[in-house]
Amino acid sequence: MKTGFILAILLILASCTPREEISSIDPVNWEKRMIEISNPHSLASGTTYLSVYSQIYSQTEHRTHDLTATISLRNVNLKDTVYIEEAVYYDTHGTPIRNYFARPIFIAPMETVEIVIDEIDREGGTGANFLFDWRTPPNCNAPFFEAVMISTSGQQGISFATKGVELQY
Repeated sequence: MKTGFILAILLILASCTPREEISSIDPVNWEKRMIEISNPHSLASGTTYLSVYSQIYSQTEHRTHDLTATISLRNVNLKDTVYIEEAVYYDTHGTPIRNYFARPIFIAPMETVEIVIDEIDREGGTGANFLFDWRTPPNCNAPFFEAVMISTSGQQGISFATKGVELQY
């Protein structure tokens, strides 16, 4: 009886241990994707804005619900590689949180690379967003950026998606 009680207490304590690791900071080995672009001026360039929600309001403006976000960086070209020079994550107030890589990365034809913002990563808040600077060969499709946000609690779930918008300067 005493052993069962002690085991029950240990199980309860183990289940209450908070998760501290946030994997969204390094979800992909970016070093393997980094590349020096030999002649960047020969490539077309652009910037895409993507809204991302780390949290959404629930019932009132004083209660939020945390979300996991999957950010997809997609090369929609059959033959050409595209290059992402920066992926900067901003919070609700427009303050940069992190840039995911220090040098340009490549995305092979029809390949998708993902960034995951963990549910416990609340830094972005209710109005988080990304700016992606990219380059493509001439007459090539721009990369496609999309975010899928999801959360579940018991038998309830919520999910929705946003699409990137190419900015015109």
